[in-house]
Amino acid sequence: MIEIQNLSKQYENASQIIQEVLLDINLTIELGDSIAIVGPSGSGKSTLLNLIGSLDIPSSGDIMFEGKNINQLNEKEVSEFRNTKIGFVFQQHHLLPQLTLLENVLLPTLVSNNKDDASKIEIRAKQLLKKVGLEDKIDQSPSHCSVGECQRAAVVRALINQPKVILADEPTGSLDEQNASELVDLLSQINKDENVSIVMVTHSLELASKMKKVYKLSNKKLVLI
Repeated sequence: MIEIQNLSKQYENASQIIQEVLLDINLTIELGDSIAIVGPSGSGKSTLLNLIGSLDIPSSGDIMFEGKNINQLNEKEVSEFRNTKIGFVFQQHHLLPQLTLLENVLLPTLVSNNKDDASKIEIRAKQLLKKVGLEDKIDQSPSHCSVGECQRAAVVRALINQPKVILADEPTGSLDEQNASELVDLLSQINKDENVSIVMVTHSLELASKMKKVYKLSNKKLVLI
């Protein structure tokens, strides 16, 4: 489904010195895969996720999605790709405080080309919120929910447009040990039930082991462990 070929990323710092972050990365992500990427801080894990999700542009190499090179998409096509094919979960939930959990989940559908009518989409949102144990919180604002509950709602928001891949960048970083473990278990369950691929960045080898494949990013290279 996604084929990453000879991907490299460089940045130029304030002194105009080129800093290489990623070098000749190759990775295949199949439909239904669950992948964890571990590595030290600053190793480029988040950069790699941003490249896969088209939030950044590689210095060289290609990212093929279902046979199309996402680096060659125009602005409109890239926006549609992000909104319909990719779901993002970040370390912070980024829920809008003035909206309820249900309204936050439905936000991505407002700019999608989803052909389902609004009532069907809302039913899916409520079903997903129930699935993650938030059926009693759908009309609550984020301020009336725990951090763990907000992060689960963020996972549902990432799922609402039925993406092919969820990119999770340190999704447990703001959670305690128990909630972190439960969230990764939830991602694993979603991987099975929704047949959506998961690519998760984490510092924790214990949490990473819940995924089917674990890669280490170190010294600019990605290695299966």
